[in-house]
Amino acid sequence: MPRPKPNDLSSRELLARIGLSDDAPTDLLDDEPLEDLRGDLGAALRERYRSLVQRHSFAPGDLVSWKPGLRNKRIPRYDQPAVVIEVLDEPVLDRMDEAGSTYFREPLDLVLGLIWDSNPGRGELVTFHYDSRRFQPWSEAE
Repeated sequence: MPRPKPNDLSSRELLARIGLSDDAPTDLLDDEPLEDLRGDLGAALRERYRSLVQRHSFAPGDLVSWKPGLRNKRIPRYDQPAVVIEVLDEPVLDRMDEAGSTYFREPLDLVLGLIWDSNPGRGELVTFHYDSRRFQPWSEAE
């Protein structure tokens, strides 16, 4: 049986490095109840579409959160606000090469700042690009 090399990580060490451990379990699917999908799926689709096309004007310093039913990335979570760092005049198109990806040609026109919540870098401000159509002004009641 080959001996592990000194820099080989165990599976537990690897999972801890990407923020998954017994100390901080994370549900990768992060499923939430889809109560509105138990009835008329067409109505739910139309409601999500109306929400997607309803625009909000954002400015640097604004706090925002996902619109219900429109989150397509793992972070921020629904209950976590993000701060607008920049609103791009020309969106950056996501460069996913495959048309089957949900990110294919997604117009990323909003740069948001988040507090990173896992090691390494826990507590640091990090920035990511997002599609502004998926966000709404944040309120503490969320």
